[in-house]
Amino acid sequence: MSDTIYALATPPGRGAVAILRLSGPGTDSALSALSVDLPEPRLASVRTLRHRGTALDEALVIRFIAPHSYTGEPAAELHLHGGRAVVEAVSLALADIGLRPAEPGEFTRRAFENGRMDLAQAEAVADLVDAETSAQAAQALGQLDGALSATYAGFRRDLLTALALVEAEIDFPDEDVPDHLARSAGPVLDRLLTDISAALADADRGRRVREGYRIVLIGETNAGKSALFNALVQREAAIVTPIAGTTRDVLDADLVIGGYAVTLSDTAGLRETADPVEVEGVRRARARAEAADLRLWVRGPGDPEGDASDFVQPDDLIVWTKSDLGGQGKGEGFLVSATTGEGLDHLQKALARRLARDLAGADFPAVTRERHRRRLVEASEALQVARARLMDAPELAGEDLRRAAEALGRVTGGIGVEDVLGEVFSTFCIGK
Repeated sequence: MSDTIYALATPPGRGAVAILRLSGPGTDSALSALSVDLPEPRLASVRTLRHRGTALDEALVIRFIAPHSYTGEPAAELHLHGGRAVVEAVSLALADIGLRPAEPGEFTRRAFENGRMDLAQAEAVADLVDAETSAQAAQALGQLDGALSATYAGFRRDLLTALALVEAEIDFPDEDVPDHLARSAGPVLDRLLTDISAALADADRGRRVREGYRIVLIGETNAGKSALFNALVQREAAIVTPIAGTTRDVLDADLVIGGYAVTLSDTAGLRETADPVEVEGVRRARARAEAADLRLWVRGPGDPEGDASDFVQPDDLIVWTKSDLGGQGKGEGFLVSATTGEGLDHLQKALARRLARDLAGADFPAVTRERHRRRLVEASEALQVARARLMDAPELAGEDLRRAAEALGRVTGGIGVEDVLGEVFSTFCIGK
C-alpha cells in the first residue's frame, strides 16, 4: 500500500488562500485526526482543523474518493487561510499524524500509475503549469486532452496491423493462409514510415512553442543592434554607446510576440579584429546565429556588406536602423528607428506573422519534447530494417516491428516505461 502524501498546491508565501493537497489510503484517517467530521465527497465544507487540542484554522475541506480523484486514490484538499504560520502549523500536524511530503510530480505520477492519464498527458500537466504564453497553454491543453496520444495510437494501430500479418505467416505456415502474407504488410509500413517522417520533419514546431522561438540580431558593429534589442524588449537591457564593439557577449531576453514565447538575442558586431575578447564575442555571435530559428540582419545607414555578407540567408529579415538620422535603407527590409519608434510596430507585426507561419499548424505536433523525438527515431529505424526484411526474413522483421512498437509505446507509457518515469516526473513542481 502506498504512503499518504501531502503538499502545498499554491505558491509559497503570504496570500488569501493556500491549498494543501492530500492523497493516499490514509487520507480519511488524516482528516479525522484533524478533528474533521468527514464531509460528503466533492462537497466543499467548512471545518475547524485541530491537532493535539489546538485549533489550527477554519478551512474549506473537499474530499474525494477513489477512483474519482486526480490521483485515482482517496484524496482531499484543505483550503486554508494563506498566512505562513497557518500553512506551517497544518503541515507539521500532517507530518505528525504520519503523512509524508510529496516528491516533485508525485501526485501526477500516481495519477499515471492508477490509469487516470497516460504518460504524454502527464507531461502536458507540467507544461500547462509552466505555460507563460497562450500558445504554450493551448499546446499543453491539446496534449492533456489526448491529441498527442491519439497520434501515437494511430501509429501503433498501423504497426500492429503489419505485425499481425507478419506473425500470421510465421505462426501458421501450414495453415490455409495466403502465400507471402508478410509481404502484404509492405504498403502499411510504407505509409507508417511516411507519417513518422512527416512527424520528425515537424518536430521543431512543438519544441519551439514549448521552449521558445529563438530570434538573433546579427550585423556589423554600430549597426544599431543593441538599441533595437532594447526597443523590442522595452527596457534598457543592453548597453548602447557610440563606441564600436561595445557588445562583447550574447545577451538574451524573453518576450512574447503574437502569443508565442520568444528568446531574443543581441550579439557582438561581426568584424575582423585583433582583440581576443572581441574575437570570442564574434565567434559566439556566429554560433548563436547558426542555431537561431530566425535571424534579423541589422544594418545601419550606408553599411557595407562587410564580414557578415556570407551569413545572410534567404529567410532572414533585414532591418535598416537609425531612420531618424537619415537612414533610408537599400532594397528590401524594414526601416526603423529605435530612438523615435518609427517602423517598430511594422517590424513587430512582421515577426508575429513569421511566428504564426513557423509555429501554427493544422495538425497537433507529434513531438513536443526531445524524449518524443528520440522514440520516433528509434521506431523509424526499426521499421526501415523490418521493411527490408519482409521478403526474405519475416521472422527477423517481426522482431524489428516489436522493437518499433515498444519505442512508440514508451511515449504514452503503454509499455516499458519504468526507466523513463524519473525523467518525466522529476521536472514537476511538488504539488503536482
